[in-house]
Amino acid sequence: MESEQKEETYRGKKIEELKQMDIREFAKYLTSRARRSVLRNFQEIEEFLKKCKKKIEKNKPIKTHKRHLIVVPQMIGMKIGIHNGKTFIFTEITKDMLGHRLGEFSPTRAKVKHGSAGVGATKGTKFKSKK
Repeated sequence: MESEQKEETYRGKKIEELKQMDIREFAKYLTSRARRSVLRNFQEIEEFLKKCKKKIEKNKPIKTHKRHLIVVPQMIGMKIGIHNGKTFIFTEITKDMLGHRLGEFSPTRAKVKHGSAGVGATKGTKFKSKK
């Protein structure tokens, strides 16, 4: 028995086929909201991809503040630093991210880490001296 490797597909199309497509042509395979966004902003996405390719040639990290951009097949394999309001969170783009926005992979809110209660915050420490 040979172990056949399953082809990676997105809505019935192979990833290699999708990479060859024009961005507007790829938009046909997206959900309605993502399609609308891509068709309105395809020039911005193409401009972003050109900048990414230049940065890759120069071995520089790709950083962006554009959290609203939809992930397209040409971005697969890139490592993009997405700004979360404070720092850039570097994310490897995979085929599972197609059709999602970049901002979804860079959370803006940190997980709350509660410390111990202060003096006077609990009944046991109510009458302790504060010195």
